[in-house]
Amino acid sequence: MSIVAFKTDSQLKTDVESELKWEPRVDANEIGVAVKDSIVALTGWVDSYIKRFSAEEATHRVRGVKAVANEIAVRLRPDSERNDADIAAAAVRAIEWDALVDIDDLDITVAKGWVTLKGTVNWAYQREDAERMIHRLTGVNGVTNLLVTKPRLVPSDLKKKIEDALVRSAHTDAGRIMVEVQGNKVTLRGTVRSYAEKSDAYRAAAAAPGVTVVDNRLAIEM
Repeated sequence: MSIVAFKTDSQLKTDVESELKWEPRVDANEIGVAVKDSIVALTGWVDSYIKRFSAEEATHRVRGVKAVANEIAVRLRPDSERNDADIAAAAVRAIEWDALVDIDDLDITVAKGWVTLKGTVNWAYQREDAERMIHRLTGVNGVTNLLVTKPRLVPSDLKKKIEDALVRSAHTDAGRIMVEVQGNKVTLRGTVRSYAEKSDAYRAAAAAPGVTVVDNRLAIEM
């Protein structure tokens, strides 16, 4: 197993700032970066929620980052402001077209640009997909995702199915990940090398038949 060199907070700050400059959806000059004990705090303000979300994703991609505190504020430009009715209509269209979710099972509420999703989805991964669709909409200030997954029949070999999926993944070290199954809930424990690997493990578990909740307790090892 390869050993990853420890990064100081100063090195992490430099790497995060470089990654923000590399991310095309972000203007790095708008964002402040502070690091303490490998936890990154992002500050500043941006003119769209997708920029805020993209800055957070870019920071998580940097090896050595343990967690991100996203304190970036969203201040919409006058030409980007939309009323709540327009945002709600756009949210419905986005989910219908891209998220493969039955819109009839969802309740979408918009208040002052903040979107709240309620209702049920068939698969755990659809919960995340629906939220990602909303992130990209112009005029959105934030998203609260209260979607729940419908209970489904749990295969008797669910644990093995998830472990096999982790082994097949090119981006996860399955040997360091422990899978626990309790009913429809899956808990992941162990260590991973990056936030991207942690996310890949989550998606592998969330795509398994019968899974309604994934408790991702994987720790990022420095």
